[in-house]
Amino acid sequence: MPLGTGDIRNRKPRYKSYDTHLYGLDENLKEKKSYRSLIGLSTTDAYNLIGLTIIAVFVRLYQINYPTSVVFDEVHFGGFAAKYLKGKFFMDVHPPLAKLLITFAGVLGGFDGTFTFKEIGMDYIEPKVPYVIMRLVSGILGVLVIPIAYLTIKLAGFSTIAAFLVSSLVMFENGLITQSRLILLDSPLVAFTAFTVLMWVKFLNQEKRPFELWWWVWLAMTGVGLGLTVSVKWVGLFTIAFIGLSTISGLWRLLGDLRVTPALFLKHFIARALCLIIIPISLYLFFFVIHFAILPNSGTGDGFMSSEFQQTLRGHGMEDMPLDIAFGSSVAIKHVNTQGGYLHSHLHNYPTGSKQQQITLYPHKDDNNLWIIQNETDPEVPFSETDPIWIHHNDVIRLNHAVTKRRIHSHDVRPPVTDADYQNEVSAYGYDGFPGDANDFWRVEITDYDKSDPESRERLRTLHTKFRLYHVITGCYLYSHKVKLPDWGFEQQEVTCVKNGHYPNTIWYIESNSHPKLPDDAEKVNYRKPGFLKKFLELNKVMWSTNSGLTDSHPYDSRPLSWILLTRGINFWSKEHRQIYLLGNPLIWWSSAFAILIFIIAKTITILREKRGYKDHLDGKKEHFESWSGLIFMGWCLHYLPFFLMSRQLFLHHYFPSLYFAILLIGIIFDLFTHKLSSRYKLIIAIIFLVASVYVFTIFSPIIYGGSWTKTDCQKAKWISTWDFECQTYHDNYEDYLASRNIVVKESDIVVDGSNIVANESNIVVNELNISGNGSNIDVNESNATEISQESTTDHVFKEEPFVEKVGDHDEEEEAEEEAEAEDNEDQDIHDH
Repeated sequence: MPLGTGDIRNRKPRYKSYDTHLYGLDENLKEKKSYRSLIGLSTTDAYNLIGLTIIAVFVRLYQINYPTSVVFDEVHFGGFAAKYLKGKFFMDVHPPLAKLLITFAGVLGGFDGTFTFKEIGMDYIEPKVPYVIMRLVSGILGVLVIPIAYLTIKLAGFSTIAAFLVSSLVMFENGLITQSRLILLDSPLVAFTAFTVLMWVKFLNQEKRPFELWWWVWLAMTGVGLGLTVSVKWVGLFTIAFIGLSTISGLWRLLGDLRVTPALFLKHFIARALCLIIIPISLYLFFFVIHFAILPNSGTGDGFMSSEFQQTLRGHGMEDMPLDIAFGSSVAIKHVNTQGGYLHSHLHNYPTGSKQQQITLYPHKDDNNLWIIQNETDPEVPFSETDPIWIHHNDVIRLNHAVTKRRIHSHDVRPPVTDADYQNEVSAYGYDGFPGDANDFWRVEITDYDKSDPESRERLRTLHTKFRLYHVITGCYLYSHKVKLPDWGFEQQEVTCVKNGHYPNTIWYIESNSHPKLPDDAEKVNYRKPGFLKKFLELNKVMWSTNSGLTDSHPYDSRPLSWILLTRGINFWSKEHRQIYLLGNPLIWWSSAFAILIFIIAKTITILREKRGYKDHLDGKKEHFESWSGLIFMGWCLHYLPFFLMSRQLFLHHYFPSLYFAILLIGIIFDLFTHKLSSRYKLIIAIIFLVASVYVFTIFSPIIYGGSWTKTDCQKAKWISTWDFECQTYHDNYEDYLASRNIVVKESDIVVDGSNIVANESNIVVNELNISGNGSNIDVNESNATEISQESTTDHVFKEEPFVEKVGDHDEEEEAEEEAEAEDNEDQDIHDH
């Protein structure tokens, strides 16, 4: 029997509606019949839901105001909220829904976007950041997962005890709690995933009443859930696959039912396509409409987008440019494939190879991007004094740097970074008045053109012509790729000359163009501003490529095989002898893994018995267990196994949607093995398991809430050596947390970096401490306080800075301007979580 399906035999003799057997929902489970809507819950269920929700509010939201500083990836998602409020375009690898919710919460709290969230540990209190209400987005959605889990198990036809157990396990799962207390995306992701599963369960319960009101409601709400989930993170695509496979399975069975006419089958198909395809896509598009609408201004994400896209942003427009390009034209040349920016040079040399002047790609408009197009030989009369001579396909040119007067040059020397035989160094060589040599010669090869401008097929024209530059002597093409130069190259993108490189990386076009002899009425051109759909498709393509490119190692990354065993966590925050460390509840985590194993073993035995010819006739209840456990197991697989195919960075929190399915499976397995026991014994077993889970929750609660802990208790909690929360952070005993700290400083204005201040037999290590005033007091009573400075564990990894030129590229005035610009436009953080 396939996973997630039930026996479709023994149908009613006449087709009126679907039997509950269609999805393994046995008609003998009379308790399910009352659940035609949420209002149909029993009094006991209502009391359970209220009680569970109240406890969940306390567990999830307890001291949510602590820490009072930026924690972990609040750096990114709080920072995105600030950029939303400033209207400055940014690029993130995740869809916008959760970030919009966080921004909306910030607006309700009076946030004006001036706080940047740029560093872990930045104080929220002094600048009056409404961080609590922003954290409540995750907190409230985290609370809602608990009643949703209860309803999912209950409405699937399982016992009240199983539903209570499952929702309680979700409630006291440490990792889920930690993620729901901060300005992060995973709590909304899990909440919307759980909501989608609940709506699908409701729909399956209505399968025997097709096309009635509630059938349409739950089917449409499933589509809404899919749209919300995928609009938070692309992990929602796995949820779409889960619902999609379940839908295909149902339609396949309908197709084989002779009582379902072709017209009726088509009606079923259209209904599902409308609700499960059109609604999610519409919601996904809608959230990007909002995203673009509130980000109208140029910002830190511009460099990731095409020039056409950038023209739609305020502050990034370009004036009309002359269409025709001639010898003597001053041009800015852009790379097509990598969005790396403009062909660029500056007064800095390579440290190796020829040690000649660097050639790079640079993203920002700058005089060092300008090149004068020259003929093979210098003319007797300068091109600036003669009528324009147009440049055609196969013309040989030289490119003279307008600022440094050096020409683009290549030779049989390996590049300083990409040291490969098929790559040649590209440099700027020569000086004003120097005639140069044949290594400066490049042949123009037009590869594409604007179909509305036929002349751009044979003539080099601004924006309309795409071309390659072939080095005449060495036979290579001017090339760039997503490789950055080290600090000596200001982390700009490498330019080389390649013989057998990726073809699209050798394509260029001219963006700006000027020539002193072009008349004022010369034909001009500009970028065509794309509409919403083109912007949407481009942004999602960039999101995908950037997300796939996050392959660097990270101190806290992990692979999927380790997740199910909980061998690794993530350090979120460490300060004031406290820390927050993402780690699941080991008992719940390992129990869920055991439930997965039990299902696999049981299913394997069932399949082998069928192959051996044993006829196991399941009664309705056993069939019900097999059907629903198969469906939930499929959800676990589809949210977990795809990560094994990914080479990008992965972290423990990527397992959370799968963990939710695994915990649901615990409830089903519990009912399976206890269904013959009396309610009393079932309750006793559930209570024992739940009490043990709560006890384990309390053991690790200090690293959820950033609470006080001692070195000894911390070491005892290290059940696995690979759990690398830092026990030395904590005091030796709890009394030290109550000790006051006193240091007397008179007539001081002190900046101390890593200094030891001794007072009252105490040793305090202070980083970047500013103390001013006369008679300021800090008491220390026999304590050892260590201020731990900490970087974002993802900040340096998820920063994609393809277009950053650091100080030192231009003269002092330009350097000062760049420094000021850098302060106003911080580098874009690209985050994978």
